[in-house]
Amino acid sequence: MVEEQVILVNENDEQIGLMPKMEAHEKGVLHRAFSVFIFNDKNELMLQQRALEKYHSPGLWTNTCCSHQRNGETSLQAGVRRLEEEMGFVTTLKETTSFIYKAPFDNGLTEHELDHILVGHFDEDPKINEDEVASWKWMPLEEVKTDIEENPQLYTAWFKIIFDKFYQHLSL
Repeated sequence: MVEEQVILVNENDEQIGLMPKMEAHEKGVLHRAFSVFIFNDKNELMLQQRALEKYHSPGLWTNTCCSHQRNGETSLQAGVRRLEEEMGFVTTLKETTSFIYKAPFDNGLTEHELDHILVGHFDEDPKINEDEVASWKWMPLEEVKTDIEENPQLYTAWFKIIFDKFYQHLSL
C-alpha cells in the first residue's frame, strides 16, 4: 500500500509540494488539513473518540472527523469523503475559517497544519468505521466547552485550539 501524501503549503495556503504523511509529521512541516463539525437539529455537536490504534492521540475525543486533503481535492470534497469513510454518512459541508497550529506529541511526531474548519448538519446515528473511531456521542456546545476546561486531557490538541480560538465559527 502506498503511503498517503499530504499537501505542503506556505502560510498563505499555497501548495508548495507533497510529502508522505508520516514524514511530514516526523519533520513538523506545515501541511493542509481539515476538521469537520457536524450538528443536529438540537444544535448538538457529534463528537468522535479516536480509535485506540491511531498513531497519535488514540482514544481522545475530538470533532466529528478530520484528515488531510489529497492532491487536487478541495477541502469540501475531502471533508465529504472522509466523513463517509470514518462516520458512514454523507452531508453537505461549508467552510467557515482556517488557521495554523503546531502541536508536538509524546511519540515524537508534530502536527503543523493549516486547518480548514468545515461545518455540516446530520440528524441520524453514524455508522462508524471501527478502524478509525472507537465511539461517538452528541453534546451541546456549552457542555463541550465546559468539559474541555475541566478535562483537557480527554481531548485532541487541535480540538482544544479550535474551541479556544474559533468557537464563534462553529455553527451553521
